[in-house]
Amino acid sequence: MNNIRKMRPGEAVSSKANEERDEFERDYARLIQSPAFRRLQGKSQVFGAGSGDYYRTRLTHSLEVAQIAREVAKRLERINPFLQKREHPGLIIDPTVVECASLAHDFGHPPFGHKGEEVLNHLLMKDYGLKYEGNAQNFRILMFLEKRAGSDSGLDLTAAVLLGINKYPFLIEEEGRLKGVYGAEWETIREIRRLWNMPAGCSTLEAQLMDLCDDIAYSTHDIEDGIRAGKIQMNATFFEDGRLLRHLVMEILNDPNNAKFEWEQVDLEKMVRRVLSDYLEQWQQIFVECNREPSRTRREMKARWVSLFASRVDIIDDLDRGWKKVTLVRNEAEDLDLLRTMEILKKLAWVTLIKDFRVQRLQKRSEIIVERLWDSFINPDKGQWILPPDWMDSYERHKGKWTWPRFIADYISGMTDAYAEKVYAELFASKSGSIYEMD
Repeated sequence: MNNIRKMRPGEAVSSKANEERDEFERDYARLIQSPAFRRLQGKSQVFGAGSGDYYRTRLTHSLEVAQIAREVAKRLERINPFLQKREHPGLIIDPTVVECASLAHDFGHPPFGHKGEEVLNHLLMKDYGLKYEGNAQNFRILMFLEKRAGSDSGLDLTAAVLLGINKYPFLIEEEGRLKGVYGAEWETIREIRRLWNMPAGCSTLEAQLMDLCDDIAYSTHDIEDGIRAGKIQMNATFFEDGRLLRHLVMEILNDPNNAKFEWEQVDLEKMVRRVLSDYLEQWQQIFVECNREPSRTRREMKARWVSLFASRVDIIDDLDRGWKKVTLVRNEAEDLDLLRTMEILKKLAWVTLIKDFRVQRLQKRSEIIVERLWDSFINPDKGQWILPPDWMDSYERHKGKWTWPRFIADYISGMTDAYAEKVYAELFASKSGSIYEMD
């Protein structure tokens, strides 16, 4: 069982296999020492990276997800006897694997967050019929683009970590598929899944746990940032605003993933009102407990919600799929009420932060930057002279399986927010830095 989980599909049998370090610990080291991990510090979470030294970036978000996920994994190992049986490679929870998956889950995000992803997908689809998607790009980075000493094919991670990152076990090129894995990387992922005898469309317990802890972090930490920024105002006027309520309801109804919450079983508008009212009431109570200090209150609110969600994570039978499900559980059944509450808080963060008109203006600016960069590079005859030489060398080595449009998408998507702005300024602003700056 261990061998099938610790195999490295991109790597020949390692001469270092007898090292004292566990294989998953080697994965951890490879991830945190990779340039892709460091670049997360310069990528937007909600507010643009560099907006202020308080707000989260993709890096701090990923670290927080990893911390929550590791703690929950250790608890699940203790309380679920079936995990000790290790009956199936996909029905195991190893805290180090979950931590690695959490650290790497956002590697594929381009600069400027979801707007960058949307623009790159539009540009690739419009003229070339190719898709761009952050989760798929994640595997492209981990299995092809990222470089490691002695390898020309990514970080050569173990099978367990690769499947632990794979929230959407599908080929993205399939008709109508919005999320998944690009064809080249899917061949390897599909082969691992075949060796593991994974049921179609099902993720490993480790991938499910990582995904749920990502949602826990999003629904608690991003709200903390929003309160700190003044975008979420902790008063009745803000929380009872009819426009906010309408936006939240519309976001929930328009979400393509909303079926799993079975919203039709509840009065959606009434539940949104209740969650907002309870949240404000809890804030007011904790505000008094914390001597009316807003910063202490923010931290205490966040800590209590993370603790509530994390303590309810458990594993139940997924009868529809003949598999297991990691979810929020109460009385040995899925706690749909708490799941819906978490989703409403996620949408509160989205509506008040991403949909804020100033953030929308920044996103419009970032859309223009990505489009102009694309236009500058997409003609190979001209683009090759303004691309870094190491990228061009890599393209020449792999061009038999690397189309120019995908190459340009890979290059732009690897940029941090600040680096994209820098290149844009060099190409289009009237002034730029020294030509002797190192890229």
